Amino acid sequence: MRRAPVLLTTAVAVAALAGACSSSSTPEPSGTTADPGPAGTAAATEGTAAGGTTPGTDVRPAGALRDQYGERYCEVLTVTVSEVNTQAEVWGTQGLNDCPADAFAGIDPAAAAADLGTTLALPNGPRYWVLDDIVANQLAGSGERHSFNGLEMRSIAIVDLGPGIPDRQPYAGSSVNRDTEFRFDAGREVYELTADDGTVYIMQSYSIEIDPTLTADDLAGLGDRLALPEGWTFRARTLDEPLVVEDVDGIATVIQDELRNSYQLLPQG
Repeated sequence: MRRAPVLLTTAVAVAALAGACSSSSTPEPSGTTADPGPAGTAAATEGTAAGGTTPGTDVRPAGALRDQYGERYCEVLTVTVSEVNTQAEVWGTQGLNDCPADAFAGIDPAAAAADLGTTLALPNGPRYWVLDDIVANQLAGSGERHSFNGLEMRSIAIVDLGPGIPDRQPYAGSSVNRDTEFRFDAGREVYELTADDGTVYIMQSYSIEIDPTLTADDLAGLGDRLALPEGWTFRARTLDEPLVVEDVDGIATVIQDELRNSYQLLPQG
């Protein structure tokens, strides 16, 4: 039996999942490079009716997306609230299409939640990667494809949010189940948050949901704009050598700032 959707206010829904979004990308099979442009969009949406779900028969446990810096994508998080452990399944356009604005804006969250039998559905984005390559060592989501208002997405990750209706705020971490490497090339400018305990988080993507005018050129100056927690700092730096950011035992810790830009924990050592 499908669960009737529970409609939360936008403010509560956003607070509930801050830090959980922009969780992962499930690349195409190893040895291929996904085309997020118009041709890729047409191929991705062919044969899938609006609101339909199809098995991810062409998705393998490993693969890669190359040259992702500046690529646009968006997601829908379908959330099942539980008193034991609330979970969000992340559906994303990564590797399928570039998230056409009209299709994304037309997604009906209540209809999406009802269609998939979840408590609620939350659109996330549009977003832009600030990394170079993504390598998935194991499939994190189910790999199924689903059409949201004609916009095809794929199940790419599961986010654990704790019991009950989550109350996440900016700069609060969420655990994302995935086995993925995020790779940054030497010479790439990166953006880091350092917590008061010395923990470092590196930006993986920026969002234009809150500020539609935000561009990559603005990111280095975010330190003057963000209302960071006491003792936290922001910095931009240029990499002298390539950087690979991995999960820890299949779990990635992700936070967001108040603009919904997403950062992943940099493992120590």
